[in-house]
Amino acid sequence: MKIAAAAYPIDWFDSFAEYEAKLSAWVADAGADLLVFPEYGAMELASLGGRDAAGDLEASLHEVARHWPQVQALHLQLAARYGCHILGASGPVFDGARPVNRAVLYGPQGIIGHQDKQIMTRFEREDWDVTGNPGLRVFDTALGRIGILICYDGEFPLLGRVLAQAGAELLLVPSCTDTVAGFNRVRIGAMARALESQCVVVQAPTVGICDWMPALDENRGRAAVYGPPDGFWPETGIIAEGDMDRPGWVVADVDLSRVADSRRNGAVLPFAHWPESEGARLTQAETIS
Repeated sequence: MKIAAAAYPIDWFDSFAEYEAKLSAWVADAGADLLVFPEYGAMELASLGGRDAAGDLEASLHEVARHWPQVQALHLQLAARYGCHILGASGPVFDGARPVNRAVLYGPQGIIGHQDKQIMTRFEREDWDVTGNPGLRVFDTALGRIGILICYDGEFPLLGRVLAQAGAELLLVPSCTDTVAGFNRVRIGAMARALESQCVVVQAPTVGICDWMPALDENRGRAAVYGPPDGFWPETGIIAEGDMDRPGWVVADVDLSRVADSRRNGAVLPFAHWPESEGARLTQAETIS
């Protein structure tokens, strides 16, 4: 199958029709079976509330959340029109008093399901008050078994392991980071998840400057598709990657049957050997004076 990972810029819109035109053009240009948009890419809809709303952390959350029905309808229309699967850009959803950060997976036949972010960054906890919603899911699709780790979640090995043990062959990591260091934390985590679970991992970041919204004022990253460097994939583990901070699609042809080959006949077998690490213990504590 063909996978397209977005390096996605945040734009200002004066109407929902402008957002619809942007997203429609992006989906039309991808030409892929699976399209992956980034974490918090939906926050550009805060512009529809005007500059005061977009410039306020709390108001921006509510402004974006109120457009979710239209956002979902648009994604459903595009997935059906192009016969593709789309991981929509994540954004705030108010299921309770405080919002969760939710990414929805759409297929040609409708909504497949959604994944909420599990572990919040310091900014989400301390400044934005976006909350985690525990519970990981694996989605059985016509393309394969898919799991989603939203940005910071991708830095935690046990989250990826839960998905891999449940049969995930493909992990999607939409991200939003405002520094090169932040991007690299997620990138290194994504590559580590591909290595240890011998699967394919897709990272799709936000990119560029957004001077009208403090929540996403600066965005650094590059889109990429990773695999385990175990003999069945490139030696670097990089199947495809784009240029740093350059908007656009990164497209890769991926055969997910190689995931099973990797897990069965790779040069090393970290997926199979993982249980041996679970019993690790410190046999002797040494004090250095």
